[in-house]
Order: sequence, then structure tokens, then C-alpha cells
Amino acid sequence: MLDADRGNHADISRHLAARRPGHTLPAPLYTSAAVWAADCDAIFGRHWIAVGVACDVPEAGDVIAVDIGPSSIVILRDDDGALRAFHNVCSHRGARLVPPGRSIVGKLVCPYHQWTYNLDGALALAPHMGVDFDHALHHLKPVALRDVGGILYACLAAEPPADIKELAAVMEPRLADYDLRNAKVAFEQDLIEEGNWKLTMENNRECYHCASNHPQLSLSFHAADFGYDPENLTESERAEANALIDAYAKYSAHWTEEGLAYEPVEHTVGWPTNFRTQRLIIAGLGESQTPDTRAAVSFPLGNANRPWMGDVHLWGINSWNHIMSDHAVVFIAYPIAPNRTLVRTKWLVHADAVEGEDYDLENLTAVWKTTNSEDAHLVALAQRGVSSAGYRPGPYSRFTERALDEFATWYVARMQASGYAL
Repeated sequence: MLDADRGNHADISRHLAARRPGHTLPAPLYTSAAVWAADCDAIFGRHWIAVGVACDVPEAGDVIAVDIGPSSIVILRDDDGALRAFHNVCSHRGARLVPPGRSIVGKLVCPYHQWTYNLDGALALAPHMGVDFDHALHHLKPVALRDVGGILYACLAAEPPADIKELAAVMEPRLADYDLRNAKVAFEQDLIEEGNWKLTMENNRECYHCASNHPQLSLSFHAADFGYDPENLTESERAEANALIDAYAKYSAHWTEEGLAYEPVEHTVGWPTNFRTQRLIIAGLGESQTPDTRAAVSFPLGNANRPWMGDVHLWGINSWNHIMSDHAVVFIAYPIAPNRTLVRTKWLVHADAVEGEDYDLENLTAVWKTTNSEDAHLVALAQRGVSSAGYRPGPYSRFTERALDEFATWYVARMQASGYAL
């Protein structure tokens, strides 16, 4: 290890150890280039990271390339219809095989020297390498890939965390009705947030800020769902909280009759694969996250043709998801710099739904396009704050920001487990 690397390692370890329980992280953990590189290695390089959806690559030869920090992977459907993932690196001299985004190929051909790979990763052609060249030794390097109910997770590590099976055991039955594997991407949006990826994830894991910053989203969200101080409620807030408690009692009975799992499952602190899920009641008319809270798509997803199925909310290390009876919204965050994060949002609908007939695209996407823009503004404000001399780690609300405290605790523990410990 070089002296500079050794110094960075020691500094990161000290910053992690300095984090106070119940408080935000020390500033360098949000701002340092060395910490960002360590995050890309220890978190995004060794954990199960959301990377897309199965319907991104519905047919043989469909390919998507995804950048994960400084790394890149290709996800494809091979000739037998199986999902595969590989490092987006030619085995010859390391050139990127595929540009970011979607493509359709018969084989993967390196644009540099035309080394050619079959869709199973085997090297098929290596021009001018001689008759004694062993093609079998130079296949593409595989990446671990798991399809969990139609949401794709990848792990760049040689030995991925085994607890992905816990995520699959919980989410496969919860997502079965929606048949996301056979949905389609109706729209996709890439948005750059001017903030560290951890600020993006913290912002998503609380709705303390929602009432004052997300007026449109708040029409379909119950504020009390995200926690409240029971001793500091106004009379109207207390009435709303009590009404929501009563509503969950009724919905829970209905969901039980319908065989729909709804209980919160928290697989966070103490586990490598961080996730939380719960079925939430949708506010307003209760159908979907749209401007009028009615269903946006006349075709239900899969077999989700029962009313009042609510919102299956799933958080992950770098993702959050809302799955409703008419459509699903999948969000994935990728670190692109210490102070920049790509948020990729996908709106999924039934594969047979026709735009302009079965749904209006603007109505489908309006709520979360607006919310994403509002969140990007808030994350940028937070990044400017943590980068200033006046920043000091502040306390999380134990009523509305418990999930953030758990996320910060999980992050510190996972970084230390990856070697950044004093």
C-alpha cells in the first residue's frame, strides 16, 4: 500500500469511528474523493446493488450497460433466454465493449480490436492471435446477478453476500401478483443530483420533509405513515394519526383475506444486504400515485386486479420502489462523483398496455417526475451544507428519521467490515 493510500485508509477509518449514534455522518464521509472511492469499492463493489429490471432485456440479444462508480457491467438475455451479467471489459486490453444504455446484439464485439464474444461470455473470435491461442482462457468475466421478483441485483464481488436469499424469500411472494418480469418499461428518466449518494438515500428514507416540499406526492401519501412525535401533535394531526391506525386495522383484515403480505420486514443493521419492505395504504382515492390518486393504467399489472392493494414499498442499498396495482416505479441511485449521483427512474406497466389508449404518459409519470426534481433540489442544498465550514453532524429525529439512523449505522458497520476499522 502506498503512503498516500495508507493515509487515506487511516483517515476514512477515523471518520467512520467518529460517527455519533443517532447523528448524521462526519462531513468527509459525504465530501471526500477518497471516501467516494472507498464507497465504490466496499459498498458498490462488494454488496448486492440494484441494477435494473428483468424487462429491460426481454428478448435474446437485448443488452443494457450500467456504470457502477468506476466499473461497468453488461446485463443481457442470452440465446436460451437466460439472464446473464458480465464486466463490461474486453479480455484483450480492457476496452469497454458496450456504451451505456440499451442495445440489441447477436454477439458482443469489442470496438477496439473486434474480439467477439457469444452471449454466454465465451470468446468466439480473436483475430491474429495465432493458432496456439486458447480462446477458452479469455472469456468475459461474469458478474453475480439475481432476479428478485423482476428487479435485478448484481454483485461485483467474487463471493457475494449470501443473505440475498432473505430478500428473495420475502419479496418473491410479495411481488408475484404484479408479474414485473413480464411488464415493460413505459418510460425511463435519468436525473443527476448534485449530492453524495448517501444524501440521496437519506433523503429518500424519510418523509419528514414531504409535507412542505412535495405537495403533489403528499396527495397519495399519509404523512403519519412515516412517523410522528406523539406528544407534539396538533388536534388535527392527532385525528389523522388515529384515523390512519383505524384504516390499517381494516386494510390489514382485508389484505389478510386476500392473501396479501403487508407486515413491515426490516433487514437492515447487522446484515450485508440492506432492505426494508411494507405494504402502505395509498391516500386520497387510494388507487395509485398519480395527480388524482386514481389508477393511471387501465391494464392492471399481472394479476393485481383487486382494488385497494396499496403500495408495496421496498427500500434497498441504492434503490427504492413503489409497486401498485396499475404500475410500478423503480428508482436506482449510482455514485458518479463524491458530490454527484445519478438517479434512474423506470415506470413499469403491463406489457400489453398501449400508450395513448390504456394510459397517458404524462399522467403516469407526473407525480414522480415532479418529486424527483424537488428531491434533487433538497439533496443539492444538503451537499452544499455538509461541504461548508459550519457543518456539524446533527441529530436524527427518533420519530421520523429512525430509518436514516439505521442506514448510517449500517453504512459505518459495512465499511468497517470491509477493512476500514481502527
